[in-house]
Amino acid sequence: MLKCRTAWKKLAPLARASSTVCRQNVRRTGLTNGRIPALVPAAHMSTGPAGGGGGENRLYFALVGAAFVATGIYAYRTVKGDKQRYQERIDEISSRPSKATESDPEPPAVPEPEPQAAPSAEEPSPSAPDVPSHTPYLLIGGGTASFAAARSIRARDPNAKVLIVTDEPDLPYMRPPLSKELWFSDDPSVTDTLRFKQWNGKERSIYFQPASFYISPEELDSAENGGVAVLTGKKVVHMDVRGNKVKLDDETEISYDKCLIATGGVPRNLQVIERAGDEVMKRTTLFRKIEDFKALDKVSRNIQSVTIIGGGFLGSELACALGRRSNESDLEVIQMFPEKGNMGKVLPEYLSNWTTAKVKREGVKVIAEALVKSVTCKDDKLEIQLKDGRLVKTDHIVAAVGLEPNVDLAKSAGLEVDSDFGGYRVNAELQARSNIWVAGDAACFYDIRLGRRRVEHHDHAVVSGRLAGENMTGANKPYWHQSMFWSDLGPDVGYEAIGIVDSSLPTVGVFAKATAKDTPKAATEESGTGIRSESETEDTAVSPVASSLPAPVVQQNKDDYGKGVIFYLRDKVVVGIILWNVFNRMPIARKIIKDGEEHADLNEVAKLFNIHED
Repeated sequence: MLKCRTAWKKLAPLARASSTVCRQNVRRTGLTNGRIPALVPAAHMSTGPAGGGGGENRLYFALVGAAFVATGIYAYRTVKGDKQRYQERIDEISSRPSKATESDPEPPAVPEPEPQAAPSAEEPSPSAPDVPSHTPYLLIGGGTASFAAARSIRARDPNAKVLIVTDEPDLPYMRPPLSKELWFSDDPSVTDTLRFKQWNGKERSIYFQPASFYISPEELDSAENGGVAVLTGKKVVHMDVRGNKVKLDDETEISYDKCLIATGGVPRNLQVIERAGDEVMKRTTLFRKIEDFKALDKVSRNIQSVTIIGGGFLGSELACALGRRSNESDLEVIQMFPEKGNMGKVLPEYLSNWTTAKVKREGVKVIAEALVKSVTCKDDKLEIQLKDGRLVKTDHIVAAVGLEPNVDLAKSAGLEVDSDFGGYRVNAELQARSNIWVAGDAACFYDIRLGRRRVEHHDHAVVSGRLAGENMTGANKPYWHQSMFWSDLGPDVGYEAIGIVDSSLPTVGVFAKATAKDTPKAATEESGTGIRSESETEDTAVSPVASSLPAPVVQQNKDDYGKGVIFYLRDKVVVGIILWNVFNRMPIARKIIKDGEEHADLNEVAKLFNIHED
């Protein structure tokens, strides 16, 4: 631009002189004709009247025209070159790596480049992200707790914009049917539809809501009435709690106003399996997700033998499910665990033995007191060597040995992890830090009745997620809920439990003869749902009346545990209750634990559950 101004200074005097001479000639021409024309044609000005004045005019006009044309061309090239150099400079600055620190979090302001042409459809613009850069409510994890929180947030704030980020490829779904009802479906395409019939015959999907319930992440910013969007297949790998933002595994950053961590857990594996090599790992299923259900369903139809390691809820449920399938095929189903019987860490020994017999009747080969020493692959078979010398050969292993809470974000977020129970430590409102809440399996909360706890069950995920969502909208409610859990060994035997149910505690069991209505199938027919905690309420139950009768007596019909109530005691106070084939009585159990009183006769307390009704 400096060169342009210099050239104009040199040409300006000549242009002005030429312009003056031109005007004078025009004036003379007008006077010769007797008047001053209103408009002088360009042709007349260029030729002028006959005589010597016309040649002079042509010279002047040629000089002026040439000067303007040359100046215009030069200015255009100069401006174009400056613009190109400016754009190259902006691109070079933009490509530099960020050097922002906590003391200088904002990079220096850079002038915006001039608008560029819109990219073609074949080349999407990198400046148009697929996800919003900011969301008022960010929920990390796509499980039950996140969905419950999203629903709660929208109930209290109808225009709320909620973004769920999950590393799974699926929309939020319920996990219990993966080890229960789905295995008993008669539909050969159940792994595709993921629809199942409940024990009461009603059909439902494993997903909480269809895809039409959600809006796309791209639409979340512009949604006038808000909505819930799910970003699937993405994992949050870093949290900046001071900046209220997270980073995804693809380097995308999302800022938030309020955040919920509901990352759940990852299934544990045995170290002897992890050390056994790739071939053994390829033939081992860690059961947790939809893809695990699909994989195990496919594998179990194409092998001769499957071994389930683990005697807890998941291991026993899968053993019964696969055991029933073995009745229709030549599949050998083996279940092994270190305890003396199924559910040995939860049930009292007599009931654990009864449950083991029940599992065996389902067609399962049970190996108790089994400690795995090594696993090897030999002659296209897996060989499981036990510490007592026993050798088990199988085609596939299902490791169902517990869950490890997912606390990967603890380090970057500076959140406290409980050393005893695992999970993020939270306060009574399920808050870990300012603007951060935790719910579900990953939360380690303080139970005002039972002390610090961490719970891995559906009902806890529902209620804690719901409460966290309310508190994210300003409710400030404490988490005082006593969550329940349940397990079904097929449609005929099931139980519901609450509180601390640990077989190492003293127990008192009161049993009665079961009737046809005392089964999980009958319970779902009455409640109308297969997920029994969905029918849970906080209804006030009657307080048990203390009795002055003699000390507790265990009532048992020998080897006949049709239905009953098992009380778990700590310092003579009931801290846990199992309802064995007794359903829809959980508010009463919850009330007993909440009261925290000593009872002279638990037989009288058992009457509150109406177990002696025909």
